[in-house]
Amino acid sequence: MQFGRRAFITSASKLAGGLVLSGGLTGSKARAENGGARVSFVTGTDRRQMIYDSMKPFRREIERGIQGKRIVIKPNNVWHDRPLCATDPDAIRGALDFLRPLTDREIVIGESTASPKGTSFTFEQYGYLPLEKEYRNVRLVDLNLESAATEWILGDNGCPNSIRIIDTFLDPDTYIISLARMKTHNCVVATLAMKNIVMASPVNVPEDHADFVRNQYEKAKMHQGGIQGINYNMFLISHKVRPQFSVIDGVVGMEGNGPSQGTPVEHGVALASPDVVAVDRIGIELMGIAYEDVGYLQWCSNAGFGCGDIDRIEIDGPDIRNHVIRYKLHENIDWQLGWKKEVKG
Repeated sequence: MQFGRRAFITSASKLAGGLVLSGGLTGSKARAENGGARVSFVTGTDRRQMIYDSMKPFRREIERGIQGKRIVIKPNNVWHDRPLCATDPDAIRGALDFLRPLTDREIVIGESTASPKGTSFTFEQYGYLPLEKEYRNVRLVDLNLESAATEWILGDNGCPNSIRIIDTFLDPDTYIISLARMKTHNCVVATLAMKNIVMASPVNVPEDHADFVRNQYEKAKMHQGGIQGINYNMFLISHKVRPQFSVIDGVVGMEGNGPSQGTPVEHGVALASPDVVAVDRIGIELMGIAYEDVGYLQWCSNAGFGCGDIDRIEIDGPDIRNHVIRYKLHENIDWQLGWKKEVKG
């Protein structure tokens, strides 16, 4: 039986609340008992050291969290020929330097790029291949070639639509570290730690890969339902897909026509937290972006997936107010903010 978009959104929101209240979801353990969170904040120019230092305050939480788990560092390689769009290999080195004394287990650097060139091509283009030699327990993995399961999102016709989500992102025995660059976006205003995971989770199998269905480009489905739809679909998928730890590299961010065609911002910051909502909340604050403009982040906070209330986020580091740079937003920002009109309509 078909039903309208508004009815689907209402019913799905009720389901979300029920799952949170019943404790039926697994995810970040960052929220304090009072609903607050803690974010580590460092400044400087040495990316590798800054990423290491940003993770250091959470050593105990990370060491406990990775026990018995498959460890996956998820970079953000949007495209194949634009280095500014991608996670810098020195940021990954910083995370690996931190993790190396904590575990002898294999550490996967896993990506599921949207580029038709494929994930392995981005690994080569962006200088990731030496990491397997530099760190004995590191392996580069194309997550697009792993198994996937069916979940449900909002479709163009206002009805539920199936989407294939990579099993790695759903597996409770996987400890995912989101390691993303600070960037503006062409649909949802900003892309940081949460979007790096949620939008990576739909499978994108290269057309010429013989072992998989041709043109299995599931990521495009997340854009169905208009500008409100992508925000809402990210919210829906985040019920089951969230990182266990998040790091944001803002040493050099991207402003303007992100997430791949923007221009650099020498910002000199890095953030980390087990609470992906909280770290993104502080990230957009540093970018001079209004919280009320980022739909998916507000909804995730309201559903209890993390703390979006800046007054309840403890900053471990300098005063962020002294490090705010107002990023130039995408040229289509007026269209992006149309999600707020649709929600109110």
